[in-house]
Amino acid sequence: MCCHLRRTRRYSFCSSPFFPVFQLPTMSLSHKFQDVEENGEMLVAFINSSQPEKLREVKVERQALVDRHLETKKTVTQILKDVAQIEERAGQRLLNMEEQKQHRQKELEDLEEQLQRCTAKSQITDSEIQFLQTELESVRNTERELETLQNEVHEDTTEVIPSAVYVAQVYYLITKIKWEYDMQPNILKGVHYGPDLATPINIDTSVRSRSDISDQLWDFVSTEW
Repeated sequence: MCCHLRRTRRYSFCSSPFFPVFQLPTMSLSHKFQDVEENGEMLVAFINSSQPEKLREVKVERQALVDRHLETKKTVTQILKDVAQIEERAGQRLLNMEEQKQHRQKELEDLEEQLQRCTAKSQITDSEIQFLQTELESVRNTERELETLQNEVHEDTTEVIPSAVYVAQVYYLITKIKWEYDMQPNILKGVHYGPDLATPINIDTSVRSRSDISDQLWDFVSTEW
C-alpha cells in the first residue's frame, strides 16, 4: 500500500485562487518542460534568423506608408490652398460684380431721371411751340392787317387826303372859316375871318337842323368875287 502511495504521489501547484489546483506526475512534468524548452529554443532561433528581413520589410512598408501619407498630406494641402485661392478669387469677383451692378443701377436711375426730365421738358417745349405758333399766326394776321391799313393810309395820303386838303382849302378861300377838328362829333367849332372882324362859330348839330346850319354858314360867305 505504501508502494502504491508512492507511485501515485501527486504535487500541487499554484494554490492561488486564480488558478485551479492540479497535480502532475513527476515524469510527465519533466517531459513537458523539456518539450517547452526545445520549442522555445527553436522559436528563438527562428525569430533570430527571420527578424532582420521582417524588420526591413516592415520598415520599408512603414516608410512607404509615411511617404504616401506625406505625399497625400502635401496634395491635400495644395488642394486646400488652391480651393482657398479659388474661393478668394471668386469672392473678389463677386464683390467686383456687385460693385459693377450697383454702378450700372446708379447709371440706369440717372438715365431714367434724365429721361423723365427730358420728357417733361419736351412736353413743356411742345406747349411752348404751340403757343409760339399761335403767337406767330397772330403776328402774321396783325402784319396783314397793318399791311392793309398801310395800303389804305397810303391811298389816303396819296389820293384822299390831298383831295380833302384841296377841298378844305377851297372851302377856306370861299368861306374864310377855320375849323377846329378835335371837337365832339355833334359840335362844329371854328372862327370866321371877315374883312374887319373874326367871328367865332360854335354850333351844336344835335339841336339844329342841317338846313339851318347851312344857312348860318352861308351867311358868312361874301357875295363879292
